[in-house]
Amino acid sequence: MARIYPLFSSSKGNCSFIGSEQGGILIDCGVSFKRLNAALELNNIPLSAVQAVFITHEHSDHVAGLKMLTKHTGIPVYGQKRTLQRLCDSDKIAAVSPVIDMTQTTISCAGNEVSCFNTPHDAIQSCGYRIHTADDKYCAVCTDLGHVTDEVDNALIGCRLVLIEANYDEQMLRCGPYPLYLKERILSANGHLSNNDCGTQVRRMIERGTTHILLGHLSQDNNRPQLADRTVEGYLSGMTRCKDYLMGVAPVETKGGAVIF
Repeated sequence: MARIYPLFSSSKGNCSFIGSEQGGILIDCGVSFKRLNAALELNNIPLSAVQAVFITHEHSDHVAGLKMLTKHTGIPVYGQKRTLQRLCDSDKIAAVSPVIDMTQTTISCAGNEVSCFNTPHDAIQSCGYRIHTADDKYCAVCTDLGHVTDEVDNALIGCRLVLIEANYDEQMLRCGPYPLYLKERILSANGHLSNNDCGTQVRRMIERGTTHILLGHLSQDNNRPQLADRTVEGYLSGMTRCKDYLMGVAPVETKGGAVIF
């Protein structure tokens, strides 16, 4: 039975585990090794179950714990070529871990088939991941994108579950304390996805068969879980929650529990 454990999700740290107590993969490692270990233990997942980590891009909220994770486990690190090169150059991956470029290919790992797709973000090379699980389910992790491209949209077609970014409420961001340059960066086509843009995409996904939605990577300064949920739900008129779709907000830090899809 396919499961995703959204262990950490915010602008300050991101990490998800897809699999079971017997084995699975991490998407990103944006928190300390100590916090990651505690989160896994809370979900009864032994560290030995983590068979690989897939990195979306090099920003610290996605790789902060990567060096210690690889030092302690030696697990392979997958990602796109330029991202991996940047991480190696900045000593973010321990030498004991294999580093594997998966650009334009599909990787078999822990019973999953994993492929990546490009996302428009202000990183050297940013991507999301599409996962085909052992029980023939598809899911995707899609955060850190300023807008939804055709490549992103196509990658999400057919996914039963999607963890998608709802980073900010536009009014909160525009009226908030961030300096102008940072507001413009977040609002740009290579920044982050707003609640409204997320709502538009979520509607498209549900119309094409997605049933499980996780809103993720919420800014703790420019968004609120209830606001993101309410805004996205506002785009789903004519659809019935808990009948046509299930939706939740990925926690800043897990309290235990998975989403089964």
